[in-house]
Amino acid sequence: MVVLLAATGLLLAGCGLFDQPGKTAAEVHREHLRTLRVNQQEMMQDIDRTLGVDQPSKLTDNKLP
Repeated sequence: MVVLLAATGLLLAGCGLFDQPGKTAAEVHREHLRTLRVNQQEMMQDIDRTLGVDQPSKLTDNKLP
């Protein structure tokens, strides 16, 4: 009962999942796309770091730029 009342209070206060007060649908869409892009970039960086391909190999004596 308490959880239901708290959820109802949050929804009435404007903290719903689908309501974005003060933002247009295009702004919300751009934010979602940016979040997905940043998450994908961070995931790829984590994978590269795990596989050890984020830094040049030390097997060569040539200087890399």
